[in-house]
Amino acid sequence: MSHDQLLQFAVMLCVALSTAVVAALVASPHKPGGASWPQRAPFLGGGTMATHAWQRYHLRYYPMTLLFIAFEMEMMFMYPWAVVYVAEGIKALGEMGMFLAILSVGILYAWREGVFRWQ
Repeated sequence: MSHDQLLQFAVMLCVALSTAVVAALVASPHKPGGASWPQRAPFLGGGTMATHAWQRYHLRYYPMTLLFIAFEMEMMFMYPWAVVYVAEGIKALGEMGMFLAILSVGILYAWREGVFRWQ
């Protein structure tokens, strides 16, 4: 490292450290004068939480979400595969067939478990 590069590194390090210290001091929750609890409380639209966030969602939505992700992964890989298929030919067709077969096993399992029946 040359002398100029070392000097540039030292200046950038000082700027980064001073920026971090100033940001920590500005964002500090312990401000002089002491704020009351409502001023320090996180913003929740004016009210307090009655339930925990996990209690708002019913368990039946999770399998449907996982199934949606499986379909999305399928579509996400099929678009670039169409471009590769032109160059690779039958090899790419076989690889996509295996990929779709693996995803189909997950879909068939979800069907057997009754994920598609909305209650």
